[in-house]
Amino acid sequence: MTTTAEIRLRHIVEQTALKLTDADGRFHKRQLTDAVREQIAREDLDPHVKAAALDKLAQSLVTGFGEQRNPRRHSRTGRFFHPEFVFKLGNGVWVWMNRATDSDVVQWRRLSRNNRTRVDQADNEIQDYADEVLDAFRAHRDVVYLGDLERVVFGWTEDNAEKGDLFGS
Repeated sequence: MTTTAEIRLRHIVEQTALKLTDADGRFHKRQLTDAVREQIAREDLDPHVKAAALDKLAQSLVTGFGEQRNPRRHSRTGRFFHPEFVFKLGNGVWVWMNRATDSDVVQWRRLSRNNRTRVDQADNEIQDYADEVLDAFRAHRDVVYLGDLERVVFGWTEDNAEKGDLFGS
């Protein structure tokens, strides 16, 4: 569920991104991150919005920790094990590799396979979309931008632009 605080934070990010966008429609993630941080620090935000921002910060830090500690093959040993790595077992449960049991390894393997299947499916959809769009660009040499191509060739309209689509709602 999206709270009003989350909506406010998303609005800050969106407005900041629009301000940083150049004439070619590009902006840099690092500049956006810096500008959003400055905007949040500068604004007199309601306490619930500040709390939501801190929640997002904490979630980001924990996610980064998990990514850093995600098992990967060690170059010298050729093994995945390191006692300070963690297995992500699903439902928010993580276990240090040093303390993992055989059932933890089974669960980690199963989740890894399921994740791989989802990633492969998503990538197949991306490749199919990209192929379709590139074919359309080749067929319509006068169209320069994807937005125009989607409107002219595929019939996209503003009616298709529900904000809920942006946030997975």
